[in-house]
Amino acid sequence: MDEKKHVHLIGICGTAMASLAGLLKQQGRQVTGSDAAAYPPMSDFLAAQGIPLAQPYREENLRPRPDLVVVGNAISRGNPELEYVLDERIPMQSLPRVIHDEFLTGKESLVVAGTHGKTTTASMLAWIFACAGLEPSFLVGGIAENFGSSFALRPGKHFLLEGDEYDTAFFDKGPKFLHYAPDAAILTSVEFDHADIYKDLDAVKTAFKRLVNLVPRRGRIVAWDGSANVDECVAKAFCPVERYGMSEKADWRISDVRYESARTIWRVSRHGETWAEFESPLAGEYNVLNATAAAALAAGYGVPAENIREALRTFKSVKRRLEVKAEVNGVTIIDDFAHHPTAIGQTLEALRTRYTGRRLWAVFEPRSNTLRRKVFENELAQSLAKADEVVMASIFRPEAVPEGERLTVPAVLERIRALGKQAREFADADAIVAGIAGELRPGDVVAVLSNGGFGGIYEKMARAVIGRQ
Repeated sequence: MDEKKHVHLIGICGTAMASLAGLLKQQGRQVTGSDAAAYPPMSDFLAAQGIPLAQPYREENLRPRPDLVVVGNAISRGNPELEYVLDERIPMQSLPRVIHDEFLTGKESLVVAGTHGKTTTASMLAWIFACAGLEPSFLVGGIAENFGSSFALRPGKHFLLEGDEYDTAFFDKGPKFLHYAPDAAILTSVEFDHADIYKDLDAVKTAFKRLVNLVPRRGRIVAWDGSANVDECVAKAFCPVERYGMSEKADWRISDVRYESARTIWRVSRHGETWAEFESPLAGEYNVLNATAAAALAAGYGVPAENIREALRTFKSVKRRLEVKAEVNGVTIIDDFAHHPTAIGQTLEALRTRYTGRRLWAVFEPRSNTLRRKVFENELAQSLAKADEVVMASIFRPEAVPEGERLTVPAVLERIRALGKQAREFADADAIVAGIAGELRPGDVVAVLSNGGFGGIYEKMARAVIGRQ
């Protein structure tokens, strides 16, 4: 792309697209973008980067004519900008292909993949490498708080990537991570997800097997040892595979986990011998696993245990991962991106360890392509029932899902009540705030679970609680 100066991104407010926009600007390109609707944190991020954002999609956003258009994976035929690009034969490319062609040449590619935990694990890995003075480049699907960014372009030889299994673009329906040419990889978990693009669990496993098959013999794979699906996906790897987890057979074995009010402490044994004790300000068993995976891969690249220990101790988090949005009148409001039953359950369990003895609310918006479908109705109820009080919004844009495949919210609520928990449905964020703000009392913890903006519910809830005074 040596002669291409102006790059326009359609769907720029996706976390990966906004990060690519930042990388391209840092590279010296003129960058513009467009989206249907923008909300924090990515809208704030783009404004801070000085990248113009046009709303809504219009042909006029592509004038003057850009040299290259990057088409986000949420963009489909019928989008006015995409139609104009095709009519005018403006060169176009997908996000992962641009990353591969523009940023991975001459770098060692380290890819963190898995159904859950990849954003946090990749951010931890980047912070470990940074603390060790390795000056890594990175691209993750969220704002890593230690960096205040979701990307960096630095002179070190490593490029650390969150490997997304979601499809690439309307013209490339394969997973993004197949473009990243991994020299090494972490595989955190493999479960059925993305019901809009994967037919079943076997299709998901096939995608991860293809990723594993890309890692060269000289590379390494660090994989969780607590899943038969992961076992199957790494079984035919051509490179060494190291397992991490709680079992006695794990190469990197976790033990003696202690959850305290402001930190989590655990030990890791390497091939049966005590290797290090770690602590982290993050809550939950899943974050112990995430941190141990990052530590294991970093150790394989020569980072000393003491550097890893200090990096994990000072790792803050990723925006929208157990992020405390407000503490008002004794009520704690927390935002979390969890949008799969397993992730929801892990999030609520983590909050139990951090806020012992406090009443826990789960305020959930069925918004992801998977959770708007009925495929996980029972599992969703089981996960949400880990809270004391459950509040569900009506399905986000239900018309986007065929009626026969659509989640039935009353059925989920009935299952939750059968498990002995209070459960209610409200139309939207405003109705939820109006309905429950008066019931919140000092000591309550409200976990807001959504992979979207959820109508600005965090700020509205905080204002409503303050307004009761």
